[in-house]
Amino acid sequence: MWQIITNSFPQLLAAGLKYTIPLTLISFVLGLILALITALVRLSNQKGFFYIVKAIFRFYVWLFRSTPLLVQLFIVFFGLPYLKIKGIFPDGIKLEPMTAGIITFSLNTGAYCSETIRASILSIPEGQWEAAYSIGMTRAQALRRIILPQALRVSLPPLSNSFIGLVKDTSLAASITIVEMFEVSQQIAAENYQPLIMYSLVALIYAIFCTVLSWLQGYLEKVTSRYISANGGGNV
Repeated sequence: MWQIITNSFPQLLAAGLKYTIPLTLISFVLGLILALITALVRLSNQKGFFYIVKAIFRFYVWLFRSTPLLVQLFIVFFGLPYLKIKGIFPDGIKLEPMTAGIITFSLNTGAYCSETIRASILSIPEGQWEAAYSIGMTRAQALRRIILPQALRVSLPPLSNSFIGLVKDTSLAASITIVEMFEVSQQIAAENYQPLIMYSLVALIYAIFCTVLSWLQGYLEKVTSRYISANGGGNV
């Protein structure tokens, strides 16, 4: 058993460093950008044509929160090649596995995190906006200098949970042939006929990754809350 573990652990760790971590980081960064845009659009008070834009973003959030991530991966990787549009995609939309994974995970993360960011912005007291306007700030300046820094502190725990969840969700990428840790564990298990050992080992590596991220989350919460503690719990 120990020989299997010592032989397999480097292969699993290498797959994690080469595919799992990059897939997670890239998807989460892109997802956060999309989430921030989505949240700001949905919170906008502009009327007219912008209402259609808001409706599109609401539909996007509804769609990705209402369907399973595995189904989304299958649609993007296996389904889009059959979407043939004359003059635009005559041969369908064919994506590399890594590209399909990043697109799907980013869209899924963006939908969930947009609700976190939107709720965090709404949690800031209205008086913060009024104070910013009273000293001559525009809405954009108030948002950038006053509201978002406070919303970041509020949204940090749930966003960190989403990030940790994404690390584990990347195991689904094995279903579209991305050779990440879980896929490698399946390949090795098919060779040595020890699925219990291999799946337990890959679960341990996921647990190590998530434990490190949980520690980092706690550190970031302390850093972003240090001024709150110094002021006796008041607003920044």
